[in-house]
Amino acid sequence: MEANKTLVTEFVLTGLTDLPGLQVPLFLVFLVIYLTTMVGNLGLIFLIWKDPHLHTPMYLFLGSLAFADACSSSSVTPKMLVNTIDKSQMIPLLECMVQYYFFGFSATTECFLLVVMAYDRYVAICNPLLYPVVMSNRLCTWLISVSYVLGFLHPMIHVGLLFRLSFCRSNIIHHFYCEIMPLFTISCTDPSINALVIFIFSTFIQAFTFMAIIVSYTGVLFVILKKRSEKGSNKAFSTCSAHLFSVFLFYGTLFFMYVRPGLRNKEVLGALRKMINK
Repeated sequence: MEANKTLVTEFVLTGLTDLPGLQVPLFLVFLVIYLTTMVGNLGLIFLIWKDPHLHTPMYLFLGSLAFADACSSSSVTPKMLVNTIDKSQMIPLLECMVQYYFFGFSATTECFLLVVMAYDRYVAICNPLLYPVVMSNRLCTWLISVSYVLGFLHPMIHVGLLFRLSFCRSNIIHHFYCEIMPLFTISCTDPSINALVIFIFSTFIQAFTFMAIIVSYTGVLFVILKKRSEKGSNKAFSTCSAHLFSVFLFYGTLFFMYVRPGLRNKEVLGALRKMINK
């Protein structure tokens, strides 16, 4: 039995579909989406870098978010595209962990950058006269650095805990990339601690950052409603509504990926009750 636990060193990703007729169309669709995303993000970063007029806190944060989004897309999509047309669809255990790490890094960084952007809009709209003083270059650099450091550290916890697991039941991951939750279903070691840690960190990070964004935009909304200039009010509202739409879409996806499975997992809930009772 112990020997069998060390046999699984590679996994099979089932991908998006096993129908041969759909593999090429799906490959082309996602290739176009990926290239469009990368051109958009990298193009935005290049424009911000080249144009001195865009060297403002808002565009600095937007460029940082674009870089994190490019990292997120690149951590998943290239391997997914290869697996779509590759019959083997294999991924080594180490590469699997690296893929999850970079996805977790970019997702966590985006969470905190969205908070920073919400705070930036709050200061710009609610205290426009103090904006140049409050949002100094030093503070902007510090906020971006903290976001990336937190993004760097957070997935290290979960990747580190993966080393306590051994995989002997199966090597098939029913997903199109190496996501951590499907790994738990094929582990022959009890993954309840791993699932509990993911649930706690995901819930805390998502709840904290989401509430911070909502508080910032609540203040912005009150100021917009008080504004006399209809033109200025509409411009501020359109900017903030676009940001809020992205926030709800992003957080909704993360909630269904990490928080919702934990709420339905009896082992996670049991471990959580034991921790609270202590």
